[in-house]
Amino acid sequence: MFTHKTFELQDLQTKNIDGKRFYVTPDDEYYPSITTVLSPRKSKGLQEWRDRVGPQVASYISRTAARRGTQVHSICEDFLNNKSIEHHKENFLAWCLFNQLKETLTSRINSIHAQECALYSTKYRVAGRVDCIAEYNNELSIIDFKTSRSSRNDEYNLDYYLQASAYAEMWEERTGQPINQIVILVVTENGEVQEFVKDKTEYIPQLLQAIDDFTVQWEKEKV
Repeated sequence: MFTHKTFELQDLQTKNIDGKRFYVTPDDEYYPSITTVLSPRKSKGLQEWRDRVGPQVASYISRTAARRGTQVHSICEDFLNNKSIEHHKENFLAWCLFNQLKETLTSRINSIHAQECALYSTKYRVAGRVDCIAEYNNELSIIDFKTSRSSRNDEYNLDYYLQASAYAEMWEERTGQPINQIVILVVTENGEVQEFVKDKTEYIPQLLQAIDDFTVQWEKEKV
């Protein structure tokens, strides 16, 4: 059984503005989601990939990946909340992927502070929803669960690290609890579990640049 030290933080509503997701803060401010802020960084490479494989194949792979990720995340969330997960067996691939990941969750994670928690920062003027905040190998961490068709090279994970670093900053601002460790857990369709454990301080400068770039572009679009 996992232990929980839950923080009661106010949930946030979202609003779509010109195709971009914003969170509405308790002060009625509109902050872009961190995924929205980082999305332009992926656009060029994503379009090149779509052009290479064709729109139909790209759409199929994207839909399949999104569904696979959502299903695995749902199982992880129930498992960490000490809930029954038997009903998830109907999603065969997701169930198999989770069972590859299960030992890592059981042996590394405890003292769970939040799951699927909406966060925001007035300092950075961004918001988002974090997968999990818990102790990972006894250190309070931002933990994100990812799925992949094959092994990921560390160099391709930068946006994951920027996103997790943003969550760490948001959490400290909302609770007063500092978090330095960020953890990305990737489970692949060949059964591999990859652990990427980083220090957020390495990524704060690039996070700030990404936020500035988004803000400048957003201001131009509004004119």
